[in-house]
Amino acid sequence: VQLQASGGGLVQAGGSLRLSCAASGRTINNYVMGWFRQAPGNEREFVATINWSGSVTNYADSVKGRFTVSRDNAKNTVYLQMNSLKPEDTAVYYCGAAAYYSISFERYNYWGQGTQVTVSS
Repeated sequence: VQLQASGGGLVQAGGSLRLSCAASGRTINNYVMGWFRQAPGNEREFVATINWSGSVTNYADSVKGRFTVSRDNAKNTVYLQMNSLKPEDTAVYYCGAAAYYSISFERYNYWGQGTQVTVSS
């Protein structure tokens, strides 16, 4: 499955962005989908994940209450709505697909190319 992340950009603190992750080559219906991010000099960290049906989600404590992950299997797309953005949210955001539910990036088999999110103070 090929993943294409988009929707990143430059936004002021307190603003919002909506990231999209469009899949091709295979339906994502059978995959757990996750969002991770990586800031310069840091390891890739978990942001959010959503199960096959969308009925189960998990979030990193740092984004809980501000970010919302969702999926539209008919459109083969996953979203990350990011509200109340903070400068510390600045990173490259990646979407990934995994066969089993996990918040560990090692469990994700497929990755998109990443989209840059920059939050200015």
